[in-house]
Amino acid sequence: MSDDFSHGLPFMKMHGLGNDFVVLDARGHVLSTTASLARGIGHRQFGVGFDQLAIISEGAGDAHLTFFNADGSTAAACGNATRCIARFLMDESGKKRLLLTTDRGELVAEDEGDGITSVNMGQPFLTWHEVPLAREMDTLELPIEGAPTATGMGNPHCTFFVEDALAVDLATFGSEIEHHPLFPERTNVQVAQIIAPDSIRMRVWERGVGVTLASGSSSCATAVAAARRGLTGRSVRIELDGGTLSIDWRPDGVWMSGPTMHVFNGILTPEFLAGIT
Repeated sequence: MSDDFSHGLPFMKMHGLGNDFVVLDARGHVLSTTASLARGIGHRQFGVGFDQLAIISEGAGDAHLTFFNADGSTAAACGNATRCIARFLMDESGKKRLLLTTDRGELVAEDEGDGITSVNMGQPFLTWHEVPLAREMDTLELPIEGAPTATGMGNPHCTFFVEDALAVDLATFGSEIEHHPLFPERTNVQVAQIIAPDSIRMRVWERGVGVTLASGSSSCATAVAAARRGLTGRSVRIELDGGTLSIDWRPDGVWMSGPTMHVFNGILTPEFLAGIT
């Protein structure tokens, strides 16, 4: 690796409802983040461990965010990580509103008070080629057993509406659906149980990660899918294994609100970094 890691590499550990992240602040210098670096840091026994790695760099707005999954693959969007970093940048700058750029596009984040941070994840992608799917079809009910709904939130999602979300063997089911041939870029998988017109119990299998306690983009996709199918209104609470997010599909995009946690700061040692190839 070309970067100078002779003094180690500082990082922050954060989470949104147990959906956890390692965050590297690359503002003011160049950090060549590779898939192997992401995999090394992401290993929960030999590294630090995370669901996603997030890189903060200079951007057209307040900052640019780049995301890696635990398997080293990239993701254009990561809602909970965006909220966590937005809270960090707001605390740092004193601003109550930020413009963040990602590979998904421009995202606006706002401080809602009482420790709640919101981000507008943008408009959902609802056509087959935007998700993307392998061929033309109606995204509302896919030709897969269970008739799931496909939604793009900068990454692909496949939402199954079930009677009991806790009864699903998500580790097996999610792994199978992630690699379904209808999804050329693989997919995030959600199993969602409608509790009320404004409440959904949802569990998540994340592409390139596995079962996670929460997922922001998955929560947005599930809320959009439920509203499109007439199962809920456009404003819902998503109850996840790690806590609750509020999702509001407004004319300007899908807004996601919830708490965040900055757990600790650390330094990856030169010895550890030298072992990553």
